[in-house]
Amino acid sequence: MNDLVALLANQGAAVVFVATLAARLGAPVPAVPFLIVAGGLSVGGQVSFAAAVLAAVIGNILGDGVWFLAGRRWGYRVMRLLCRISLSADSCVRRSEAILGRWGGLSLIAAKFVPGVSVVAPPMAGALGMSNTRFLSYETAAALIWTLGFLLVGRIFHSAINDVLTVLSNIGLTAAVFCAAMLALFLMWRYYMRRMALRADDIEHIDIDVLREALAGSNGPTLIDVRGAASRALDDRAIPGAVGIELKRLPKDLGALADGRELVVFCDCPDDASAIAAARVLLAAGLPRVRVLAGGLDAWMAAEAALSPDADPVAA
Repeated sequence: MNDLVALLANQGAAVVFVATLAARLGAPVPAVPFLIVAGGLSVGGQVSFAAAVLAAVIGNILGDGVWFLAGRRWGYRVMRLLCRISLSADSCVRRSEAILGRWGGLSLIAAKFVPGVSVVAPPMAGALGMSNTRFLSYETAAALIWTLGFLLVGRIFHSAINDVLTVLSNIGLTAAVFCAAMLALFLMWRYYMRRMALRADDIEHIDIDVLREALAGSNGPTLIDVRGAASRALDDRAIPGAVGIELKRLPKDLGALADGRELVVFCDCPDDASAIAAARVLLAAGLPRVRVLAGGLDAWMAAEAALSPDADPVAA
């Protein structure tokens, strides 16, 4: 810990910049503790408060700017990449979409303080067409609020921070091992909870070929796309005839689905997570003929591309 204090004292702004930039790019770097400690050290003049603010703000803008431009260039593909590596992949886009839909540009400020959303909000803003000027304005304001907040926490509680650092310095390796073990246990618990949520022993799936045959019949199933509105705006791929009802609206729209036809739900999400959740909602409401499209929209588009050699393989 003394090494950390010495590093921040000697290279405070540089360390804050690197930690913030890495965190905004998505690396598992704890930028907030660096800011708090830097704020505490700024009370005694060991770290320049103004330099720390400038470094953190620039790190935020550069890191989020990369994802914003990636979202502008590659759209939903970037969102899928980020959400596939998220521990909460099934809710990754939904949470970002809810924040963006409710607050617009102000969502970039809220996203700074919401775990799992801070990295996803900038590319979603880019994919949805937010202008560069508007993004830069909101991002700068968000970066200032986020940076000043944690630096001021460090300044206010600087004496307590020094005490904590002293204790941790005395504990040394034991503290590091304990923190690493607790982090590993937390990640294992999150992974276990995710796998339990994705267990689909109670849900029946339907393959693409079987669905095609059913749709060719006289009384084919009703297809339900449970992606959110923003997700469908990001990714305009669709299955012909599908009805768009996002997951959170399903309980309100059950009446229109109770016509006796089989229901096939799908999404564009890791492990069909949202579709499985939707199927459970429908089954719990007493609609017994419900299946999940195995592989979701990706599987359908891949099958379409296989049937149409001239189709754009990237779109699938």
